[in-house]
Amino acid sequence: MSVIEQIREMSLHEKLLTMEALWEDLAGSEENVETPEWHMDILDHRERLITEGKAHFIDWEQAKREIWQETR
Repeated sequence: MSVIEQIREMSLHEKLLTMEALWEDLAGSEENVETPEWHMDILDHRERLITEGKAHFIDWEQAKREIWQETR
Protein backbone atom coordinates (compact mmCIF):
# COMPACT_ATOMS: atom_id res chain seq x y z
CA MET A 1 0.00 0.00 0.00
CA SER A 2 1.37 3.42 -0.96
CA VAL A 3 1.85 6.25 1.51
CA ILE A 4 -0.95 8.21 -0.18
CA GLU A 5 -3.34 5.30 0.26
CA GLN A 6 -2.34 5.01 3.91
CA ILE A 7 -2.97 8.72 4.42
CA ARG A 8 -6.40 8.49 2.83
CA GLU A 9 -7.33 5.80 5.33
CA MET A 10 -6.30 7.89 8.35
CA SER A 11 -8.79 9.73 10.50
CA LEU A 12 -8.62 13.51 10.64
CA HIS A 13 -7.02 13.27 14.09
CA GLU A 14 -4.34 10.88 12.80
CA LYS A 15 -3.64 13.15 9.81
CA LEU A 16 -3.20 16.19 12.06
CA LEU A 17 -0.85 14.30 14.38
CA THR A 18 1.16 13.14 11.38
CA MET A 19 1.35 16.68 9.99
CA GLU A 20 2.58 17.98 13.35
CA ALA A 21 5.23 15.27 13.53
CA LEU A 22 6.38 16.00 9.97
CA TRP A 23 6.50 19.74 10.63
CA GLU A 24 8.48 19.25 13.84
CA ASP A 25 10.96 17.03 12.03
CA LEU A 26 11.35 19.46 9.12
CA ALA A 27 11.71 22.47 11.42
CA GLY A 28 14.55 20.75 13.23
CA SER A 29 16.52 20.29 10.03
CA GLU A 30 16.00 23.62 8.28
CA GLU A 31 19.72 23.98 7.58
CA ASN A 32 19.35 21.07 5.13
CA VAL A 33 16.63 22.84 3.15
CA GLU A 34 17.81 25.05 0.34
CA THR A 35 15.83 28.19 -0.41
CA PRO A 36 14.86 28.22 -4.09
CA GLU A 37 16.35 31.04 -6.16
CA TRP A 38 12.90 32.34 -7.15
CA HIS A 39 12.01 32.73 -3.48
CA MET A 40 15.18 34.68 -2.75
CA ASP A 41 14.39 36.92 -5.75
CA ILE A 42 10.97 37.74 -4.31
CA LEU A 43 12.39 38.44 -0.85
CA ASP A 44 15.12 40.68 -2.32
CA HIS A 45 12.54 42.59 -4.37
CA ARG A 46 10.30 43.14 -1.33
CA GLU A 47 13.24 44.28 0.78
CA ARG A 48 14.21 46.74 -1.97
CA LEU A 49 10.67 48.15 -2.05
CA ILE A 50 10.72 48.66 1.72
CA THR A 51 14.16 50.32 1.60
CA GLU A 52 12.97 52.64 -1.18
CA GLY A 53 9.85 53.56 0.80
CA LYS A 54 7.55 52.03 -1.81
CA ALA A 55 6.19 49.38 0.55
CA HIS A 56 5.53 49.17 4.26
CA PHE A 57 4.49 46.77 6.96
CA ILE A 58 0.99 46.74 8.40
CA ASP A 59 -0.49 45.11 11.47
CA TRP A 60 -1.68 41.54 10.91
CA GLU A 61 -5.21 42.38 12.09
CA GLN A 62 -5.36 45.25 9.59
CA ALA A 63 -4.08 42.96 6.83
CA LYS A 64 -6.80 40.41 7.57
CA ARG A 65 -9.47 43.15 7.49
CA GLU A 66 -8.20 44.41 4.14
CA ILE A 67 -8.11 40.91 2.66
CA TRP A 68 -11.62 40.24 3.93
CA GLN A 69 -12.90 43.50 2.43
CA GLU A 70 -11.28 42.74 -0.95
CA THR A 71 -13.00 39.35 -1.14
CA ARG A 72 -16.47 40.66 -0.40
